[in-house]
Amino acid sequence: MSDENRYLREMFGLSDSVAVITGGAGAIAGSLAAALLKAGAKVALWGHHQSTIDEALIRLRSEIQGAGDRLFGYQVDTGSEQAVQTAIAATEEAFGAPNLLINGVGGNRGKCPFVEQDMETFEFVLRLNLVAGLMVPTKVFASYWIGKKIEGVIINMTSMASYVPLSGVWAYDAAKAGVLNLTQASAKEFASNRIRVNAIAPGFFVGKQNRALLYDEKTGELTERGRAIIAHTPYGRFGETDELAGALLFLASSKASGFVTGISLAVDGGYLIDNI
Repeated sequence: MSDENRYLREMFGLSDSVAVITGGAGAIAGSLAAALLKAGAKVALWGHHQSTIDEALIRLRSEIQGAGDRLFGYQVDTGSEQAVQTAIAATEEAFGAPNLLINGVGGNRGKCPFVEQDMETFEFVLRLNLVAGLMVPTKVFASYWIGKKIEGVIINMTSMASYVPLSGVWAYDAAKAGVLNLTQASAKEFASNRIRVNAIAPGFFVGKQNRALLYDEKTGELTERGRAIIAHTPYGRFGETDELAGALLFLASSKASGFVTGISLAVDGGYLIDNI
């Protein structure tokens, strides 16, 4: 092996990592899982539905040579502390103690004027993104790591809405602002335990949850919202999910980012720095 390749492997290789990705059946989560597998990590995909977990496992095993023995799927409700504790135990039995948590659970339901917001839907989206998507898994994992003296790594999923509210998605805005705030706050809380907490803030990537907001299902053309996003993105396009891999591997590797905690790294084609 050349010195250059050895250096890169030492800096970004994750062969000693056991990663858990919550919401592991989604498009972005699948891309993150692929990056971790290629970097040598063992990966546990946690999802709410066994059928979609199984589909993700089949896809990753077919796409990545040698990934089969380093992939594990588990059905879990990440809004339940007991369920998360049980899932950690199952993951530990399969691969050993997990030391990397990617909080990937999240999503939105609809868009409406503020005064028409259905409060049941508001509370569902808030709980999905902030409670199941961060608070419960982080609480359980941090307690587990502190008890075992593991220097764990947490990577949350912030959003453009963490910085700039998006119109009509009130619960999503509130939740993602909360994810950014709690990323920073928990990074401070856990620093003495050498647990790093950071986030990735994807710009606009087309997935099954937002496709209908961005593309007209009948014509295939961009919707008004889709056109507005492209106009507000200096790169002039939506992101490709594999463009998140570099940010992920940097934050996941304690060799590369061992002194980095409490940040949210935007991968957004310039969306947050757009101006007139």
